[in-house]
Amino acid sequence: MTLQAVTVDVLDPTPPYEQLRRQLADLVGSGVLAPGDRLPPVRQLAADLGLAPGTVARTYRELEGAGYVRSRRGGGTRVAPHPPAAATPALALEEAAAAYLERARVLGIGTDEALAVVQRQASR
Repeated sequence: MTLQAVTVDVLDPTPPYEQLRRQLADLVGSGVLAPGDRLPPVRQLAADLGLAPGTVARTYRELEGAGYVRSRRGGGTRVAPHPPAAATPALALEEAAAAYLERARVLGIGTDEALAVVQRQASR
């Protein structure tokens, strides 16, 4: 299986494992990845995304801890039979807003200025 929609933004202040975890959780929650679907092996996904294998392994551990996937030695990592429900649109928007404000902070842009940028974009 290839996950062509999954990307890692090196300019994003969010750690790569968290970017990957969030995208895979969204794919599972939205049904794009169905229960029983096998995720790519750690080394393959790491090579595809240009990440260290440990980064992908951490992502898989985080997903397993949250109930999205199950890993079995020799059997790979598969989507769990009953993964958590998809995030609500409101929760997804909250997470996106938090990520935006964190990125603005890393760029040295204050909250007021970041909010002004959103207002300008909304008024277009």
